[in-house]
Amino acid sequence: MPAWNLGKQLSDQFFSIYTMSIYLGFCMPNQFVMVLGCRYYAPALGFLMFAVGLNSNEKDFVEAFKRPAAILTGYVGQFVVKPLLGFLFGTIAVIVFGLPSPVGAGIMLTSCVSGAQLSNYATFLTDPQMAPLSIVMTSLSTASATFVTPLLSLLLIGKRLPVDVKGMMASITQIVVAPIVMGLLLNRLLPGVSKAIRPFLPPLSVFVTSLCVGAPLAININAVMSPFGLIILLLIVTFHLCAFIAGYVISGFAFRDASDVKALQRTISYETGMQSSLLGLALANKFFEDPVVAVPPAISTVIMSLMGFSLVMLWAKKKEKPFNKEVALEGS
Repeated sequence: MPAWNLGKQLSDQFFSIYTMSIYLGFCMPNQFVMVLGCRYYAPALGFLMFAVGLNSNEKDFVEAFKRPAAILTGYVGQFVVKPLLGFLFGTIAVIVFGLPSPVGAGIMLTSCVSGAQLSNYATFLTDPQMAPLSIVMTSLSTASATFVTPLLSLLLIGKRLPVDVKGMMASITQIVVAPIVMGLLLNRLLPGVSKAIRPFLPPLSVFVTSLCVGAPLAININAVMSPFGLIILLLIVTFHLCAFIAGYVISGFAFRDASDVKALQRTISYETGMQSSLLGLALANKFFEDPVVAVPPAISTVIMSLMGFSLVMLWAKKKEKPFNKEVALEGS
């Protein structure tokens, strides 16, 4: 699988564009949404999946299915570890901080949804060879969320939530499957075209990724600035931090003898720490009368992206250091 020189690119381009996107999303949310609009979020994710497909081949996905233990670990992280953390922090919100019970319900609801497609691209940026495995994990959690999410919401919140099965399947097809297949086919059928456009994908992908971070902030700025916003923000940050750490630690223990254990830890950490908070936001708005339920998932859409891609920059730079040392030794 071709790999981009991500260390230099992330340090030179991603951080500055990423910071600017956050600034615009926070200080100029109306203008940000007016120019980009939430309708462009799904196509942006589709473009990132196309980039993954263009830098992959069919064998990568076949190999991903040969790692059922890793897939199962990612699934457990998403639908066992995450809901337990959601229940814990939802309870803390109500009992310790005295927040309204709908806030606790919103945190629990956020923990019940499937994985985020952004986790696939985060994995691709740090460990390109693990991107197909990440895509399989997220697609499986998204497909099974049609019955797992309602069951978890019933267990944790006591409310049965019907989920749009056809809508979720269509979303997987449009945002994940179709773009990746297009990239794979372009590689297979028109390698010359694929080779010609590949150099333009890194800067475009950095720009699109930064928009996927700033857009949720702009769209959900009212939730972030709500009366309970600061406390909920701290709870959501801690919730996601614990999820990222849990995914990293559990996979490190489960695959401690694997040669690629560090790459697996990063992949499953992304999978556990990031989820489709937009689905949680949609469910909160549709099935709960109290609008406060929607505040935690709205804040989570922002925090999940910020924390996930902050880890991308951190881990990419850590991977770059040994590479630079090797280059220096070869040069001497």
